[in-house]
Amino acid sequence: MGLLSKKDTDSEKDFATEFHFPTSDKVLLIFTRNPELGKVKTRLAGGVGDASALEIYKFLLQHTVSITQNLSVDKQVFYSEKIRASDYWDENTFTKKLQHGDDLGARMQKAFSGAFASGYKKAIIIGSDMYDLSQKDLEEAFAALDENDFVVGPAEDGGYYLLGMTFLKPELFSNKTWGTETVLKDTLADLSSESVKLLETRNDVDYYEDIKGIEAFKPFLPEHLK
Repeated sequence: MGLLSKKDTDSEKDFATEFHFPTSDKVLLIFTRNPELGKVKTRLAGGVGDASALEIYKFLLQHTVSITQNLSVDKQVFYSEKIRASDYWDENTFTKKLQHGDDLGARMQKAFSGAFASGYKKAIIIGSDMYDLSQKDLEEAFAALDENDFVVGPAEDGGYYLLGMTFLKPELFSNKTWGTETVLKDTLADLSSESVKLLETRNDVDYYEDIKGIEAFKPFLPEHLK
């Protein structure tokens, strides 16, 4: 791969996205948004305000780092807009890349395609905003790919919080209405003839109701919601 131009990075020097030689046959792909006021957790912001939504997102980023940094797999972080040279994601642990594609499906397909082209045998993708996820959950998801070609973590809202595979299946990334309650159903329909492991259904953080009453989030809430 080539180099990112300075407009794509916050560093004074360009951040290389050279061919990454695997150190494992497994890779975790982490999709993240650049944490900017008014641009993250917009549905959550409708209930708690932009400032609180941003702080909650930063907290979720740190949680994601904590549950992924010690995994015995390669880890790649895909930024939505700009790669940041000094942030929560330590370059010694996480390979940094940019997302490419017109919609979420295209961006995920490119990430998986790149992983398999690099020689990985098992690839799993997650977001960076799942509080209800642990390192053990991720280890179990990779283990599921020993016996299955696909692994899916259903979300309570009708989407999924995790998708893993041992080979690229392009139809998983097209003809979906991303961000709606039909994504999981349509994805499983595409996998009807494949070996699939379904993980436990989990709740992701999209609305205030998703975090209401959870002690860990209280420090970030406006006073009237504490």
